[in-house]
Amino acid sequence: MFDSIGPEQQAKLEKCQELIDYRFQDLSLLLSALTHASGATHRLASNERLEFLGDAVLGLTVCHWLFEEYPEYSEGDLTKIKSAVVSRRACGKIAWQIGLDQCLIVGRGVTRNRSFPRSLVSDVFESIVAAMFLDGGPDVVRERLKRWLGEEVRMAVQSQGSGNYKSALQQRAQRELNCTPVYRLKRESGPDHHKAFLISAVVNDEEYAPAWGENKKEAEQKAAANALAAMNNEPLPFPPPQESDEAET
Repeated sequence: MFDSIGPEQQAKLEKCQELIDYRFQDLSLLLSALTHASGATHRLASNERLEFLGDAVLGLTVCHWLFEEYPEYSEGDLTKIKSAVVSRRACGKIAWQIGLDQCLIVGRGVTRNRSFPRSLVSDVFESIVAAMFLDGGPDVVRERLKRWLGEEVRMAVQSQGSGNYKSALQQRAQRELNCTPVYRLKRESGPDHHKAFLISAVVNDEEYAPAWGENKKEAEQKAAANALAAMNNEPLPFPPPQESDEAET
C-alpha cells in the first residue's frame, strides 16, 4: 500500500506511539492513520477510511462510557454531553494536547505550513482511535479515551447539568446517600390559568429551601438547584421569598 518507509516517517511512528502510550503490533495501521491524503500515494493509502471507522468507534465508546457512568441522565441529557465531547472542536483540542500534530505525514505543500488546521488534526485523532481499535481492541481505546477525554466529559456534564438540576441532584443523592430526591409542594398561588407553585426538594429526609416556578417542572428544577447549592455551601440561586413577598404572590 505504501512506498518504503523513510527515516522521517519512522521517527513519526515512534513519536506517536510514545505520545499515545501504545505499541502497535501492525505498524501499517498507524502509518495509515497518520497519513493525510496529500502525503499518500493514492486515496486508499490515506487515513480517510480509518477516519470513517474512528468516528463510529469514538461515538460508541463515549456513549457506552456515559451510559454506565451517568445512569440517572435521560437520553436527551446524554446526547447533549456526547455531542460536546466528540465534536470536532473537542477532538482537535485533545489531538493538539497529545501532540499528534507532530506526527502527521503530509504532502510537501502542506509541510511548509506547520500550523495545521484543527479539522485536519481532529481527523487524525479519529483515525488513530480506529487504528488502536483494529490493532488492540475496544479495551485499549476505552482506556485511552477515558484518560484523554475525562476533562471534556466533566465540563460537558457540568455545563449540561446547569440546565438540568434535577438530574444532577438525583445522581448525587444516589451516589453519595443511596437515596432518591422527592419534591414537596408547599404552596400554590394565582388563578387557575396562571398558577405559580412553591416546591422544595427533600433528600434523605432533609428538606431544602423551596423555590417558586410558573409550573411544577420549573419549580422542581429551581428547588433542585437550591438543594445542590446548599450541599456545596454556596449561595442559593433561587432564594425563598420573604413572608411579605409570598403574601403578594
